Amino acid sequence: MVPSMRSGLVTIVFLAVALVTAGDAGAQSSKPAAPGSLTPLAWLAGAWSGGTGAVTFEEHWTPSAGGAMLAVSRTLKGDRMVAFEFLRIIERDGTLVYIAQPNGRPPTEFTLTAITGDSATFENPAHDFPKMIRYSRRADGSLEARISDGGDKGSTFVFRRLSP
Repeated sequence: MVPSMRSGLVTIVFLAVALVTAGDAGAQSSKPAAPGSLTPLAWLAGAWSGGTGAVTFEEHWTPSAGGAMLAVSRTLKGDRMVAFEFLRIIERDGTLVYIAQPNGRPPTEFTLTAITGDSATFENPAHDFPKMIRYSRRADGSLEARISDGGDKGSTFVFRRLSP
């Protein structure tokens, strides 16, 4: 084949694959989400910010792709960063796993224990603190993140959406 014919054939094959893939994606989106699917957490994607007084905390979550949602978090006191965290929620073995790496430390995993259309709870009873992490979408569109020992000891963070 001459180069221009080869280029045209490649373009046609690429377009055909793209159309088939788009058709499959549309068909899949009409199916209910599997228990270990990130689909019910689509509302978590975006940039979030909250704080009290001089302390500001932020989380930036990517949309689900490749079986994972990724996030970076930072806490600011005034104009100084005092903490950061790398976060992931991944699909693994039919469930979801939340993986936290505060301040670059080794990862700690929390397994999904409850999920609704507006919240997800992850737990690791063997971890010192927190043992439970819960994200909830509130009626006003804000995000509530709660870390706790599974009981009364804990902290709640409320974020407002900065961008989708």
